[in-house]
Amino acid sequence: MSEKPAAPAPAAGRAAMKKELPEHFKAYRHVWVFVELERGHVHPVSWELIGEGRKLADKLGVELAGVVMGAPGAGTLEAAAEAFAYGADLVYLVEHETLGDYRNEPYAKALTDLVGTHKPEILLLGATTLGRDLAGAVATTLATGLTADCTELAVDADKSLAATRPTFGGSLLCTIYTLNFRPQMATVRPRVMAMPERREGRTGRVVPFTPDLEESAILTKLLSFMPDRTSAKNNLAHADVVVAGGLGLQSAENLQLVRRLAGAMGAEFGCSRPLVQKGWMPADRQIGQTGKTIRPKLYIAAGISGAIQHRVGVDGADTIVAINTDANAPIMAFAHLAIVTDAIRLLPALAEAVTRRFSPHSRDRIAG
Repeated sequence: MSEKPAAPAPAAGRAAMKKELPEHFKAYRHVWVFVELERGHVHPVSWELIGEGRKLADKLGVELAGVVMGAPGAGTLEAAAEAFAYGADLVYLVEHETLGDYRNEPYAKALTDLVGTHKPEILLLGATTLGRDLAGAVATTLATGLTADCTELAVDADKSLAATRPTFGGSLLCTIYTLNFRPQMATVRPRVMAMPERREGRTGRVVPFTPDLEESAILTKLLSFMPDRTSAKNNLAHADVVVAGGLGLQSAENLQLVRRLAGAMGAEFGCSRPLVQKGWMPADRQIGQTGKTIRPKLYIAAGISGAIQHRVGVDGADTIVAINTDANAPIMAFAHLAIVTDAIRLLPALAEAVTRRFSPHSRDRIAG
């Protein structure tokens, strides 16, 4: 049987651990989502979190707020408008010249001061390079808990945030609570949560906030900006179709079978963690808890056992097709279609069938 996310601990069981919430934390209300804005571009994980934050806020009966930070005129107003379109009730607009490009010191101070002023109960950030750096600094400064790389968020009967994440190298899922401190903080990786529906024309309140920042007091200086050209090499996290290989393919040479099928289907290709550890494929092609999280319409897993670490990265796929010689492999239990056969033999046949089906001659014959 496949492993399922850990069930939240009963409220009665937590009661023994939970002290009376300190008086100065009782004023903390509402759910916040940090909107990751860089050089006029909002990371999609922000809108995924707005969708998830909407569910939490509705269950708590509170407002959902987006936090937009940046230099004046650097896309902040546009990001605020998009936050409303995706479901936010209000936006805290934090504008200052020192926030033009991300640096930990000014961003952490501005967000920490904003939290101290307006007191959110829950604060969510994307588990991106920027989000992880910022979340750790803010949680440390506020002396509150932070649950990283969550795969599920919920609100329990006692209104505590239940944040579920993989642990022990991805072999288990555990649910973590921040019972006696506020805000309750969590980061969520891109593509773990579904993208919410965008509603054109939806509006809300904008609450301006001017942070107490001075460039002269900030130790880190931005001398120049060079974009990472390598980040555009693959679109694995956002692909509609993904073909991936695992140890069942037996050799690095057999990964060409995965690439060939992906090429025939116009798909992206990836792999499980052991293949990266063996050096058979680069780390940016790894799918799973410590790699990419994907939500394709179709995911074909060839020779992948499907341990919980890998399942975390593919659970959002609409259709999972597993090809494995072991009928009892974990992936066969959660795949929508399980094929018990040797992937080394099946992948070439699939690639040939797809190529033949979608060749120009075949399309002409079908059209006729």
